Amino acid sequence: MKVKWMTLALALAFAAGATLAHGNKVHIRGKVERIGADSLQVKTPDGKSVEVKLVASTVYIQHMPVKPGEPPDTNDNKPAKLADLAIGDAVVIHATPKGVSLEADEVKFSSPESNKVAAAGKAKS
Repeated sequence: MKVKWMTLALALAFAAGATLAHGNKVHIRGKVERIGADSLQVKTPDGKSVEVKLVASTVYIQHMPVKPGEPPDTNDNKPAKLADLAIGDAVVIHATPKGVSLEADEVKFSSPESNKVAAAGKAKS
């Protein structure tokens, strides 16, 4: 009986640690629908539109596709800026809730065209 309680306590401790690891951050995945000077609107896979505010401290990272001949696990990301982002790009945004809105801490994105090039390169191999 003591072992069961210890196992339960340990499982709850791990669950609490995983929950607190991200704090109150929110992750938004989807495709860019609209780009404004101070916000992005993202269409999530379930069809919802989510607006995320962009602030001076927002970091932009562009995911570069695997080039033909490179190992498939190559993950090449490069620093980017808002001007590099386009409507239709796939995004993953790490945001902080601020009242009823979300402020983007980090915007990772890749363009659909670059993903097609990577897929075509893989098909030739």
